[in-house]
Amino acid sequence: MEPIYLDHAATTPVHADVWEAMLPFYTTNYGNPSSTHSFGRAARTALNRFRDSMAKSLGCLPGELIFTSGGTESNNMAIFGIMHGDQAGRKHIVTSAIEHHAVLHPCERLESLGFEVTYVPVGSDGLIQIEDVEAAIRPDTALISMMYVNNEVGTIQPIEQIGRLAQKLGITFHVDAVQALGKISLNLAELPVDLVSLSAHKIYGPKGAGALYVSKHTKLLPHVFGGSQERKRRAGTENIPAIAGFAKAVETILPLQERNYTQASRLREHMISILEQQLGCEGFVINGHKAWHVPHILNISFPGVSTETLLMNLDLEGVAAASGSACTSGSLEVSHVLQAMKLPENVTHSAVRFSFGMGNSKEQIETAAQKVATIIERLRNK
Repeated sequence: MEPIYLDHAATTPVHADVWEAMLPFYTTNYGNPSSTHSFGRAARTALNRFRDSMAKSLGCLPGELIFTSGGTESNNMAIFGIMHGDQAGRKHIVTSAIEHHAVLHPCERLESLGFEVTYVPVGSDGLIQIEDVEAAIRPDTALISMMYVNNEVGTIQPIEQIGRLAQKLGITFHVDAVQALGKISLNLAELPVDLVSLSAHKIYGPKGAGALYVSKHTKLLPHVFGGSQERKRRAGTENIPAIAGFAKAVETILPLQERNYTQASRLREHMISILEQQLGCEGFVINGHKAWHVPHILNISFPGVSTETLLMNLDLEGVAAASGSACTSGSLEVSHVLQAMKLPENVTHSAVRFSFGMGNSKEQIETAAQKVATIIERLRNK
């Protein structure tokens, strides 16, 4: 049997059109865009074309996009760039307890340097309340950093509300939109945001390619030095093949967003339906907000069966899923997101994330759900 890949929230396969768009920049058009000869000028022309194309799709100006190596670098660039460059000397950040580690770890680093961070709590559904964000803000708050879509449970956060609050108070607002791109419509000119982190490999683009949207009104201190690339905001020779792939992925996937959303919703509901038939409604728990969620992420707990045991058994059966948590020293850590949601221990210790993509079929979901049910029943009956 062909393996069934249900971990698209971790990464997606490179789309055939994306791969084709990248190839020339490995073979024939390989010039350095900073060189003045014809090879360099050709690469520079291509780079400008990719930036223009992505800016048009995202509703921003080309000069507001900085190309990076991915979502992690974009988050780091935004957080350190604002906090180290704040002209008023403000040293307070507001973020949430369920952010990706690419936000939490930079915040922890800043705390070790004397900055202060307030971690806004979430409800049992993983939703941030605007009242809690407002209560966390202080006179010395320089930055609010919140994710658009949680990568583990798929809950969609009230970004527009938070952004309007930040604008009213003159606070810079950064959004990690890595899991939102291609799933939720993003018009950066209309959203009340100052910085937005994006990544290519979540939308069938290459790994190692990302972007940071920086509003033309936002001053960002560079964090990498050694060249004048990206308008002196991010030194280093631009990764033209990866950027070509990112631009092509945006061009290819964003027009399919509505179709993919509908398909993922059907797959999600189909999997839930089969599990209800096989295990009963009491046999599992769905984590995340019931209404405010993206359909491609389905986080389910199976009380009585450990996450690690279930994932290993699924892997042996050819089904790839995830815990949604970090792997440390070869053992799975309990998800900080589920812990922040204050879910019972039997729920946090048995959670598995299934995430759907364009390559998944109804038949695959049926097979995967049947295998999940069979494994759960076997392990519970031991």
